[in-house]
Amino acid sequence: MNKKENEIKKIKKPWPTKAAMEQVYEMNLWGGNNFQFYSGEGSHLPEIVNPYIDVITSFLNSFKAPLNVCDLGCGDFNVGKELVKHTKKYVAVDIVKKLIEHNKETFKEENLEFHCLDIATDNLPVGDCAILRQVLQHLSNAEIHRIVNKLADFKYVILTEHLPDVDFTANKDIISGQGNRIKIQSGINLLEAPFNFKIIEEKQLLSVAPNNGKGIIVTTLYTIF
Repeated sequence: MNKKENEIKKIKKPWPTKAAMEQVYEMNLWGGNNFQFYSGEGSHLPEIVNPYIDVITSFLNSFKAPLNVCDLGCGDFNVGKELVKHTKKYVAVDIVKKLIEHNKETFKEENLEFHCLDIATDNLPVGDCAILRQVLQHLSNAEIHRIVNKLADFKYVILTEHLPDVDFTANKDIISGQGNRIKIQSGINLLEAPFNFKIIEEKQLLSVAPNNGKGIIVTTLYTIF
């Protein structure tokens, strides 16, 4: 076991993520005062959401047999609701219990399930494809490391991350919460240390520059096996 793995192992639990994300929704820290639950502009601005839905729909429809999809960090489900019909089964997961309860009452499809899980510490649902849309950017390296180990069980992983639009040092550590790594000129790259995610193929599906001029939102498809 190397030094970094020892550091990760020594991180104390429970993780702060659950309380932090509950606070985000309770205090509307991502905006949306007119919404009971609002997952931020990244889940609602048409210039960000519409191209994403288009490319993911195209990917899902490229298979003769529909995929079983796990949406890991589904948020208010404004995006996920557009993808369900293109899958065999869609399992949407989030760490905030009240949010999941709200989603269960709001979105009802025969092939749709919602589960309240901490994707860093709980077992993940079984599926063909995992979607993580602007989720890892809010988590500490220790949590991401645990999640990456579980992503190896999927055939495909579709990862969306908010990244600086200039050269940056990847994977600077943060405390899990509302913010991401943009302020410290960093972003997530799962293929680099300390994560070293093992894949067969990497393909960028989409890159969008938000109108606020802060970085770029990049969606990447990883083929695992």
